[in-house]
Amino acid sequence: MFDFLEGYDLLGAFWVTVQLTVYSAIGSLIWGTLLAAMRVSPVPLMRAFGTGYINIVRNIPLTVIIVFTSLGLFQTLGVTLGADNFETINFRLAVLGLTGYTSAFVCEALRSGINTVPVGQMEAARAVGLNFIQVLRLIILPQAFRSVVGPLASVLIALTKNTTVAAAIGVAEAASLMRTMIENEAQLFLISAIFAFGFICLTLPTGLILGWVSKKVAVKR
Repeated sequence: MFDFLEGYDLLGAFWVTVQLTVYSAIGSLIWGTLLAAMRVSPVPLMRAFGTGYINIVRNIPLTVIIVFTSLGLFQTLGVTLGADNFETINFRLAVLGLTGYTSAFVCEALRSGINTVPVGQMEAARAVGLNFIQVLRLIILPQAFRSVVGPLASVLIALTKNTTVAAAIGVAEAASLMRTMIENEAQLFLISAIFAFGFICLTLPTGLILGWVSKKVAVKR
């Protein structure tokens, strides 16, 4: 029944999906944290930039962002991100697009966590002489991250599924291979079931593990 799978690198395609997810998740966490810091910054210009970025990026379809990285950055502006072959360039551009998009949701999740930190703690930290960066790094963000492990898990799961959009610019991940197999094989339902099961294997353990972590590290109020 599964003889048609011969000749297709199924595990390799899902490995590319995993790589897209991991690299984009790391980038999104870093950039999203910086955006969250901007959103609560006392500097009006930084607050305006953070707010504008979030409102704009969240309302642009991810497909548009991914296609723009290829047509706009690579083909028009010649941005290669240090790569020297087409496949690597598209992979890195996909990571860039996924990072830029997902970081907006990471930022909002973190900002909700920041709002759970009692104002008195921040005022006390400022009273003992800590500046804004120190208050953010030592007092606010550690508690905020512990409060939003659950929401961040949902963002990570959504990111894993969103990697399928990278097929739009030729990245050889799972969705791209699925499309090729459907075009070549007369096994629509079986192929769909195989790839659905593959994504369940990627996302379900992530949700369960991070859900358990969320309960363990939750801040007791």
